[in-house]
Amino acid sequence: MLVSPSLLSADFGCLAPDLEMINASEADYLHLDVMDGVFVPNISFGFPVMKAVAKRCTKPLDVHLMIVQPEKWISQVRDLGAEIMNVHQEACPQLHSVIQRIHAAGMKAGVTINPGTPVNTLVDIIEDVDLVLVMSVNPGFGGQKFIPHAVRKVNELRQLITSTASSAIIEVDGGVNLETGRLLAEAGADMLVAGSFVFGADNPSDTICKLKQL
Repeated sequence: MLVSPSLLSADFGCLAPDLEMINASEADYLHLDVMDGVFVPNISFGFPVMKAVAKRCTKPLDVHLMIVQPEKWISQVRDLGAEIMNVHQEACPQLHSVIQRIHAAGMKAGVTINPGTPVNTLVDIIEDVDLVLVMSVNPGFGGQKFIPHAVRKVNELRQLITSTASSAIIEVDGGVNLETGRLLAEAGADMLVAGSFVFGADNPSDTICKLKQL
């Protein structure tokens, strides 16, 4: 299992130790949740913080834009050195065009679906994306309770990927712990985002290791 700890749950008063922990851990990515207070009811952090993080973090960056008009920021995300740029299906009326532009910028293109968005809305772009992120909480805040029907959605998405021979991987974000992570792994998830479960643990590195073993 790939693991992408979410910076949203780190200590923003002292990020350096948390970033050093991530660098030394078995984490595969660092997940950056960008919120604008418009698409979601919260504001997280912007490019000045992400630039500082990118300088210190040795893990590939998994940038998740929970914002309106994410296509306006493709070049800035690329300039961070991000490996993945992830946009919401619900925020992109011209989703296929945005995916093409992300690829043209040299990044992997991810698309996210909210809890109320059906998997079948991805049928026409599933062969064009590198990653699909299934939200297992409503986006906007960390520490929320896992929404159980996300397991079914992951299973549906796995079937869609298999039937279309898509190379997309499945990522899940929200309420992830060892119990929910195991259910998601059994349903076909490839990568788990974990925030409070990792950064709130007594031993975050060990927690990341346990998630990877799912």
